Amino acid sequence: MRKILIIFVTLLTLTVAVGQTIKELEEQRKNALKRLETTSKVLSETKKTQRTSLNKLNIINKSISQRKALINNINKEISVLDNEITKLNAETRKLERELEIYKADYANMVKEAYINRSVYSKLLFLLSAESFDQSFRRLRYMQEYSEYRKEQMRKIENTKLEIAKKTEQLGQHKKTQVEIKNQKNTEQQKLIVDQKKENSVYANLKKKERTLQSDLKKQQRIANDLNRKIEALIAEEVRKAEEKRRAEEQAKRGKGTDSKEPATTPRTSEKGYAMTKEEKLISGNFAANAGRLPWPVERGFISGKYGIQAHPTLKYVTTNNKGIYIQTPVKTDARAVFDGIVTQRFSVPGSNNGVIIQHGQYRTVYANLTNIYVRIGQKIKAKQSIGQIYTDPESDNKTELFFQIWKDRTILNPESWIAR
Repeated sequence: MRKILIIFVTLLTLTVAVGQTIKELEEQRKNALKRLETTSKVLSETKKTQRTSLNKLNIINKSISQRKALINNINKEISVLDNEITKLNAETRKLERELEIYKADYANMVKEAYINRSVYSKLLFLLSAESFDQSFRRLRYMQEYSEYRKEQMRKIENTKLEIAKKTEQLGQHKKTQVEIKNQKNTEQQKLIVDQKKENSVYANLKKKERTLQSDLKKQQRIANDLNRKIEALIAEEVRKAEEKRRAEEQAKRGKGTDSKEPATTPRTSEKGYAMTKEEKLISGNFAANAGRLPWPVERGFISGKYGIQAHPTLKYVTTNNKGIYIQTPVKTDARAVFDGIVTQRFSVPGSNNGVIIQHGQYRTVYANLTNIYVRIGQKIKAKQSIGQIYTDPESDNKTELFFQIWKDRTILNPESWIAR
């Protein structure tokens, strides 16, 4: 009995999960299509230069991976819909059998009622009782019989409605299945085209290895200069904050017993300096949103991951990214990922301009900007535009934001902080 109960509960849970999965997969498919739309837009902007480049190869690779993920998602959705259609068909057949039983039962009752339709026969049935108690029981039986007929009628109507509902769901699922199967075929054809483009661009780039190596060295020098600048700015900010807190603590100690707040209980960060109540609150809120922070752009894709990454064409060559690169369509603004205050506006030759926003103990960096819309000391809200991302006409109109997250002097992987 216990095993049967466990199986029943498991089946019930799976049924609920399937219902959720259909909606989740549909939402994932829509989001995947939006991401592909953005990538396609970025790729179309590179075609204006009509030349083979590493940037173009990266975008095509991204398009291929996104399209494969979309096709995989569609396959899952088709499978779940198959299961749901099979289940609905079985449920509908069961309901139809129950309906036939209810109808047959009701028909028998109607037949009996017709035979005993006269008031005289009902009255005779009551009066022919041998005692008052038996007469009362017969009266109750007649009332219950009448209620039973009404209940059977309700069951018939409810079963009809349930069958209609299941039939409608079945029709919707079958329609969706046809649509996404057609979509899958379309995406598979586009994938073949993308893979042909990838092979062509890759073959052309392999012929330019010396040029690519030279370009890579130049880009690495620019990236190193940018990283050193950011690291120095943040280290200086943290140093000043530590000095300020130490001075405040010394001033409190100098007051001795006159101080209302004990000098021995500072609100210290993990790096050793005390934070104000506001900084501590913002830090806690920022940390609590790990994995849920909005992207620093409205639309875009990660074109350069954090950490050591293999070069797409040069063998045994790697790059060490101190943040992530996010490629976007032309004329896209960078936006703050969380409430904070602007502490730095800076520029580095070859990397354009950048902004640092403090969120208590945390800081976010937005680099490769042209027009900056914010000033030092300004309070910023999440998703507020802070500057336009630079579009490089010499590199296929590449519009790419460099984004970092720091905790005091420690750099973090932004991918684990922004929403997936």
